[in-house]
Amino acid sequence: MEDIKKYMQQVGQQARTASRAMAMADTNAKNRALENIAAAILADSAKLIAENAKDVAKAKIEELDAASIDRLTLTEKTVKSMAEGLLQIAALPDPIGEISDMKYRPSGIQVGKMRVPLGVIGIIYESRPNVTADAAGLCLKSGNAAILRGGSEAIHSNQAIAACVHQGLREAGLPETAVQVVSTTDRAAVGELITMKEYVDVIVPRGGKSLIARISEEAKVPVIKHLDGICHVYIDDEADLEKAIRIADNAKTHRYGVCNAMETLLVHKSVAAQVLPDLCRIYLDKGVELRGDDAARAIIPQMNTATEEDWRTEYLAPILSVRVVSDLDEAIAHINTYSSQHTDSIVTENYTKAMRFLREVDSSSVMVNASTRFADGFEYGLGAEIGISTDKIHARGPVGLEGLTSQKYIVLGNGQVRI
Repeated sequence: MEDIKKYMQQVGQQARTASRAMAMADTNAKNRALENIAAAILADSAKLIAENAKDVAKAKIEELDAASIDRLTLTEKTVKSMAEGLLQIAALPDPIGEISDMKYRPSGIQVGKMRVPLGVIGIIYESRPNVTADAAGLCLKSGNAAILRGGSEAIHSNQAIAACVHQGLREAGLPETAVQVVSTTDRAAVGELITMKEYVDVIVPRGGKSLIARISEEAKVPVIKHLDGICHVYIDDEADLEKAIRIADNAKTHRYGVCNAMETLLVHKSVAAQVLPDLCRIYLDKGVELRGDDAARAIIPQMNTATEEDWRTEYLAPILSVRVVSDLDEAIAHINTYSSQHTDSIVTENYTKAMRFLREVDSSSVMVNASTRFADGFEYGLGAEIGISTDKIHARGPVGLEGLTSQKYIVLGNGQVRI
C-alpha cells in the first residue's frame, strides 16, 4: 500500500509540473502533438489490436458480460476513429487565452474573462480503451495534464495507446508526463488519485454506476460525473411515423451497451396502435425483450409487464420499456420523473411541441427528430469527449475542450485607483 501511495504521489508531482508547461504551450505545439499521436496510432494499429486481443481473451475467461466486452474490443474501425478524433481536436480552435465579455466600467477600467486550463485532470474509466486517446487529446489541446487510470481489464490496450501518446508528445517537444497512464491495476491507486488535492484539480469518472457512486462519495477533489443513461424517445401524435420507427429502432438497437441508448419508449395513445406493431416487430426480430404498461401490452401481447423499477433502469442490454401516454404533458412529466438527465428525444412535426420539449425536459441533451445515439462528443463536433456530464456545474452534456477549461477575470487599467 505504501508503494502505491509513493507511486501515485510521484505521478501527481509529475503531472503538476507538466501542467505548468502545458498551460504555456502554444497552439502549434499542441496540434503537432495531436497529429503525431494520430499518426502513431494508425502506424501501430496492428499492435494495438494485438494487445487488445489479450485483454479481450482474459475478459472472456473471466466471463465479463457482453456489453463490457463490446466496450473493450478494438477493431480497425475503432482504431481509425481514435485517430480521426485526435485530428478533429487538432482542427478545433484553441480555447486557451480566449478573451471575452470585455466591458468598460465607470472607473475607466476594462473587465473581462480569459479562458484558462483547469490544471491536472484525473480520469478513471472502465473497459473502453478508446477513452485513453480521447481523454489524452482533449486534455492536451485544452492545456491540461492528465492522469489516466483505466480498468484492469484493458491494461494491455491502454499501455499500448499510451506509448503512442508519449511518442507524439515527445516529437512535438512537450513533456511526456503531460499524459500519464497509471501502470498498476491495484485499486488502491484510485483511492490515492481521488484524494490528491495538492496535485489533482478535477476527477472525471467514466464507468458503471457503482464506480461513479464510490468516487463521488470518497473523492476530496471536484468530480464531473454522470451516474446513468436512462434515455427516452417520445413519439408524438403529430410525428412522421416512418421517421419515428427509424429513430426509435436506431436509438435502441444501434448499440446496446452505451449510455446514450434509449431505455424507455413513450408513445402517444392516438398513434400507438399504428406505430407499435411495426416497431415491435423490428425489436423482437432483433432479440429485444419488451416490457410494457397495460396499454402497450394490449397492443403487443408478447410484451412482459413493466414494473415501476423498469422506468428507473439503465439496461445496457437488449431490453426496452414501453409506455403509452395521453399527451405531451404526460411524456414530459414521465421523463422529468424517471430520466437520469442524460439524453431525451421527441419525434414530432409540430414546431410548438418541439420547442416545449426542448425547454421543459431537464436533460443535458434534448433532441427533436433525432436518435439519442447522437449524444456524443464526436458527433457534436467536439472531436471527442471526456465523458457526458449530467451535473449542472459549468460542464454539462458531452464534455469537450471548453468543459476542461475555466475562466478568470482580467482587468485592463491605465493607472486607475479606487476612491
